[in-house]
Amino acid sequence: MALDLVNTVWREHGEPVDQLDDLEAVRAWLAEHGLPGDDDLEGVRDRLRQARDALRAALEEGDFRRLNVVLGRGATRPMMRGAEPYDVVVVEDPAWHAAWAATAAFARLIGERPDRVRKCAHPDCVLWFLDASKNGTRRWCSMEGCGNRAKVGRFNRRQKPAG
Repeated sequence: MALDLVNTVWREHGEPVDQLDDLEAVRAWLAEHGLPGDDDLEGVRDRLRQARDALRAALEEGDFRRLNVVLGRGATRPMMRGAEPYDVVVVEDPAWHAAWAATAAFARLIGERPDRVRKCAHPDCVLWFLDASKNGTRRWCSMEGCGNRAKVGRFNRRQKPAG
């Protein structure tokens, strides 16, 4: 979920695209991740953007200050349903729920697999991914997109006559 939020901004034909510009896309993102927020989409979108900026600062600059501000907006409370434990997200403002959940997922991910969170190796790509490959050597956000473009570029450079 955290990297999905980070990747709501990408480049298309060299121009930046922000999925969160469209409120229906925000609604779809929330639904895809099973998160509440339909009652205040604009407020949720604002907080998701703050969380996304904080996540990007952590990933790209190693600056975790803004991430900690977002993480400070909520917590989980352990509860029991019969003999089954579960966690309830408790936030100071319901509009923070999705943003907090994404940043908390990032904190867990970095705690478990910091070496597997990577930026796509294509120089024009801004996407991040979790390398779940067996040997941990994945380089591209997708082989079909960036990986293929890199291979085509190398091929074209080899075919270009010297001079």
